[in-house]
Amino acid sequence: ERYDNVVSATEIIRELPNLTELDRRAIRQMLLEIANRHEDVAACNQAATEGAMMFDRMEDEDARRPSR
Repeated sequence: ERYDNVVSATEIIRELPNLTELDRRAIRQMLLEIANRHEDVAACNQAATEGAMMFDRMEDEDARRPSR
């Protein structure tokens, strides 16, 4: 059986908030892998990834702190 489902970028973007964090991370990883095939994009993505990871760590640390 063959399925020919064409999904627009708009439809994909609209559904992203409905995905689990794990699924969104998998999608980000795939997009990074695709983008990293181009050297200039790879350098920018590396910097962006490092920044995002820093913010993720900061959010994790904030979540562990007792609220005042």
